[in-house]
Amino acid sequence: MAVSQDSLEFRTVPKSFLDITSHVQDFVASSDIQNGVCHLFIKHTSASLVIQENYDPSVREDFETIFSKLVPEDFPYVHNMEGKDDMPAHIRSALTSTSESIPVVNGKLSLGTWQGIYVWEHRDQIHNRKVMASMVGE
Repeated sequence: MAVSQDSLEFRTVPKSFLDITSHVQDFVASSDIQNGVCHLFIKHTSASLVIQENYDPSVREDFETIFSKLVPEDFPYVHNMEGKDDMPAHIRSALTSTSESIPVVNGKLSLGTWQGIYVWEHRDQIHNRKVMASMVGE
């Protein structure tokens, strides 16, 4: 059993999805592990990792629209030290995912035809986001 780890860093755009699939695939290829599991963990409480449709961008647009209604910024949150978008970002992160595990077969991520891996930025500002990538297998 082999293990490989790396920290991947991404600069996000406010309230958007950043496709990191190719970066994760590059990490998998560099690990020299052919079959196993790639585990991703975002080291932040106001952004998420999601596996979602990569063909039609309107899917991601609809996610942002629905979440802005589910978790509004104009709610009277107690926590507001970092701005009106901070507490809603924490809630969005809790409702979605901070980690993902993807099977790897023959050195490639085993994603579905229309699946991509995204960092979903929940804040109103640009951020540098760190994602820990771990590859376990043989």
